[in-house]
Amino acid sequence: MVEDGDRVCWKKKSIFFDLEYWKYLPVRHVLDVMHIEKNVCDSIIDLRLLGLKSHDCHTLMQQLLPVAIRSVLEKSARYAITRLCFFFNAICAKTVDVSKLDKLEEDVVVTLCLLEKYFPPSFFDIMVHLVVHLVREVHLCGPVYFRWMYPFERYMKVLKGYVQNRTRPKGCIAERYIAEEAVEFCTEHLSDVSTVGVPSSQKMGVSKPLSGCTVSVVDWDLLNQAHLYVLENMEEVLPYIEQHMIHIKTAYPKFRKRTKWLQDKHNSTFIQWLRFKVQSELNEETIMAYQKI
Repeated sequence: MVEDGDRVCWKKKSIFFDLEYWKYLPVRHVLDVMHIEKNVCDSIIDLRLLGLKSHDCHTLMQQLLPVAIRSVLEKSARYAITRLCFFFNAICAKTVDVSKLDKLEEDVVVTLCLLEKYFPPSFFDIMVHLVVHLVREVHLCGPVYFRWMYPFERYMKVLKGYVQNRTRPKGCIAERYIAEEAVEFCTEHLSDVSTVGVPSSQKMGVSKPLSGCTVSVVDWDLLNQAHLYVLENMEEVLPYIEQHMIHIKTAYPKFRKRTKWLQDKHNSTFIQWLRFKVQSELNEETIMAYQKI
């Protein structure tokens, strides 16, 4: 509780203020423009439209509402609401002119003052107040589309689609996510198959084919490093790693004592060697099975 003389200003002080570095943070809570815009839109249209999603309100505020109210409200009220719509349109743009941010912040303050003339006090809740702080966060954090919740909300819809047993939703999501990751990884080591959920790209320039998609040369190297890291941390692959090191030392006897050279050679050739090794073992098992029949 914070006191100013005999008057109590706040009823609660966040526990985060106990952190030593908290008072030095310029941005303590990143404001989510997506939900702020939705709540402001809901406050403007009241209970006249029901069941709107966040993106519905986004489109309504920035594209439809300024046109829809042209012949409904009086000019002064229409002017105030349109100014607010134009503010959200400017704040959500992919390119922001830094020199115009101060003017934009002044305009939104004037806009909220104009809205006070036409809306009741109940309209001005905390969400409407947070609109004033959005320009400051653009100054400090950059464009809004780097920080809003639309990508996360879309991915949450994907995760919710994994749920088959509603009594164990978290387990379903975890099991399905791990299975999809395993399938994605395995398809990289099989020929003539397409990966799950990864469309082919035509904007990469110099590229190498990878199971139905194309990635740049830089991405190809990073992908190989990631695959090698995963393989070397799997118990099932450890015997193959030992076999591959023996194979390298046998093929290059002059370098068998140069540890760094052997490791680099192993890193660059192990994935391809493992692919052929596993494929040959599968072929042998298939031949033996036919012979038994």
